[in-house]
Amino acid sequence: MTHKISPVPFLVSLLFCLWSPLAQGQVDSIAMDSVAKEPFHDQLLNTADDVLDWMSTDTWSFIPVVTYSPETSLGLGLGAIKVFKPQVGASERLRPSSMPITFIYTLKKQAILEMDIDLWKNDNRDFFNASLELANYPFEFYGIGNDLPADNMEDYSSRYFYLRLNYMRKILPNVYVGPWMEYRTEEVYKKEEGGLLAGGTIPGSNSPQVAGIGLKINYDSRNDIFQPDKGSFHQVSWITYHDFFGSDYTYNRYEVDLRKYIPVWKNKVLAVQGYWSFVDGVAPFQQTSLLGGSKRMRGYFEGRYRDQLAMVYQAELRMPIYRSLGLVFFGSTGQVAEKLSQYGFDRFHYGAGFGFRYKFMDEGINIRIDFGFGDQTAFYFGLNEVI
Repeated sequence: MTHKISPVPFLVSLLFCLWSPLAQGQVDSIAMDSVAKEPFHDQLLNTADDVLDWMSTDTWSFIPVVTYSPETSLGLGLGAIKVFKPQVGASERLRPSSMPITFIYTLKKQAILEMDIDLWKNDNRDFFNASLELANYPFEFYGIGNDLPADNMEDYSSRYFYLRLNYMRKILPNVYVGPWMEYRTEEVYKKEEGGLLAGGTIPGSNSPQVAGIGLKINYDSRNDIFQPDKGSFHQVSWITYHDFFGSDYTYNRYEVDLRKYIPVWKNKVLAVQGYWSFVDGVAPFQQTSLLGGSKRMRGYFEGRYRDQLAMVYQAELRMPIYRSLGLVFFGSTGQVAEKLSQYGFDRFHYGAGFGFRYKFMDEGINIRIDFGFGDQTAFYFGLNEVI
């Protein structure tokens, strides 16, 4: 799950990192005359580096998170990430494995826990990925279709458990193939009276459970998994959900994700993506093809538009600014449809924005702060790149 976070986390976390007395107490003492000669922006970056170092161990790095929205009230949380190589004496070619974890709890007793692991082994011949989510959180539902007014929005809250497992084996240079499974059970416990979800006619409005097994094929020639500046990542996936696996709904989902990384002038990188999703059969609305959120079309709420099919095109221009700081400009366009014949050039939605990056690990992992502009202005806070 991806979710929009208000500007408060960045501002509060930044102030905390730069000015808290506790942080200042941990910074190595420096002669006053040398501090005075150091530019103010360097002092800020040095302090931020020292605080993040203080909050980290030899194996884990931690980031405080503070959120606020009318639906959730004040939320406090912690992000953590571990980057490692699971095999002692592994070759330099072995890609780093990673394990990010995020937990947020709000004053309205809402909570979300997200855990992922990407594990590379055997000189990059074997790859394992797992994702786990537990949540009790508010969401927005606008209906099904590509032309839905903003006043269609209705709030709902749900509790859900989500698990995804994926193993891939390298069969050719840069080519990986392997099975994957997905399981999600959800209780939609709060709906707006008189709304579409309360009417019970929308698939998924009455606490769905889905389970499926599928296949993925990857082509991965990126020169770096965290900060690629050349190469490609292409993925084709298929998954089938069936009552044989314990699913309440029977349907298939197909996805194609094509990404290319192009070095341009003076250490700048252009990242482009084309994404297509197709659902065959009746799926709960939570599992339909959709636009919006932090991964596809920033500036739109996740699920702002959803239907059987979706297409999204995105581009990002990434550039360094100074030391650990970077700047990103991005744009996107996309649409959803019930069937292929409904796609049209006049049905695209558009989004754009900019963001800042702070590299806080030698492996190239960034703190990501994005401002997206679509049918709303949205702020996103996370780790690693979107594309």
